[in-house]
Amino acid sequence: MREKILAAIEKNSRIDTKELSIILDLNEVDIINEIAAMEQESVICGYHTLIDWDKTTVEKVNALIEVRVTPQRGQGFDSIAERIYKYQEVHAVFLISGGYDLLVSLEGKTLREISAFVSDKLSTLDTVISTSTHFILKKYKDHGTILGNRTMVERESITP
Repeated sequence: MREKILAAIEKNSRIDTKELSIILDLNEVDIINEIAAMEQESVICGYHTLIDWDKTTVEKVNALIEVRVTPQRGQGFDSIAERIYKYQEVHAVFLISGGYDLLVSLEGKTLREISAFVSDKLSTLDTVISTSTHFILKKYKDHGTILGNRTMVERESITP
């Protein structure tokens, strides 16, 4: 039951529990109780709204920063990841495989603001070895949702 509920509310966190009970063929009270339990257990960590900021007048710059660090003895990457995610500019921090250790998602008002964050705050942390900054120029799909204008590509008809 949990997996069905989670899959449904991940796609639409505003879905009414009555509608959800019909879709999943489950008792509404059971769904309400299960969601409450998952919130209490921190299985459900929050609810978010996905906004296509390109359709607003708000200027935002998003960047992904690859970070190579020296892991701390007995703590691995956890302590440096915690130091990084506490910055207000940071939206997400992921431990990744490959040539870098952490992937940091940032948001700022300008390219200069992001660059200043990386050079003044992130790169100066004692365990950070190197960084690589990638500015997001356009989002096509985010959290499973297609953004922007959805134009259908029309195919030419093929006749023998």
